[in-house]
Amino acid sequence: MSDLTQANTPNSTITLLSSAARTSTGSGTGLAGFAAANNLVIQLEVTAASGTLPTLDLVLQDTVDGTNWNTVTTFTQATGTTREVKRINTPFSDSLRVTYLIAGTNPSFTFSVKTFADA
Repeated sequence: MSDLTQANTPNSTITLLSSAARTSTGSGTGLAGFAAANNLVIQLEVTAASGTLPTLDLVLQDTVDGTNWNTVTTFTQATGTTREVKRINTPFSDSLRVTYLIAGTNPSFTFSVKTFADA
């Protein structure tokens, strides 16, 4: 269960992906508990990038059945350190996850994804 009941208090965030160095494509675990939220603020923070022409493409997805995932929003492709915030007020389901595609020669990105859910 997520901490949506605490979403409107300062310093209360839900981490979709913890900060870590990643070198290949992957996805986070689906997290449930977002059905009560009306709005989301999603923050991607890239604190390190290396390799030759590294790229990071990140997508927030939702699902209604736990199997089929749908795109909620896509972030601008990252090629270095950056921070991007997306505000979501379109309908989304109870379960969310982040997927990411890392490309380039010997690429590495250290990044995290957090959300603030406004119930």
